[in-house]
Amino acid sequence: MYEMTYIFEIFINMSYFLVDMPVKTKLTSRNLDKKDREILMILQDNSRESLTNIARKVGLSIDSVKKRIKEMQRKGIFDFSMLNINPRAIGFPLIADVKIKLHNITEKEKTYFISHLKSHPRVIDLLSIMGDYDLTCVLIAKDTNELENMSTDIRQKFSNMIADWRGMLILKTHKFEYYNLS
Repeated sequence: MYEMTYIFEIFINMSYFLVDMPVKTKLTSRNLDKKDREILMILQDNSRESLTNIARKVGLSIDSVKKRIKEMQRKGIFDFSMLNINPRAIGFPLIADVKIKLHNITEKEKTYFISHLKSHPRVIDLLSIMGDYDLTCVLIAKDTNELENMSTDIRQKFSNMIADWRGMLILKTHKFEYYNLS
């Protein structure tokens, strides 16, 4: 496994679900049996693993594995439609994690602000969070000028809504952990 030097990938598979979609069901490990968890662990390690190899490793038929995978996808337990891209490898060496605290806004204004950030081409991750801040946003940039301009533009456009804006550059990921489903 290669060492990852960016942190946004940790959130990328969850971000749009947390921001866009209300949670309709309560998914817990009780919804998964031992074989489902084994299949998920294999897919976390290699999402392109063949059905034949998965079936052999978990002791099920290929058809059974295929049905379980489709059912887990249907339930929203995981999604194969996302592709993780390393922004540094495609010309965006700066990755910033920005914490945003909002104030004096209506739900409509908050929805508009979130919509604006979601449509911004350099915002690759956006999550509603709990704590001292309301949102965390991951921005990518080609250089410090671009990062500063983006930050300034957003802060000026929404200055009446933003109480605090804390940006931090992501230098390196020291730990990237898969979900332990055992």
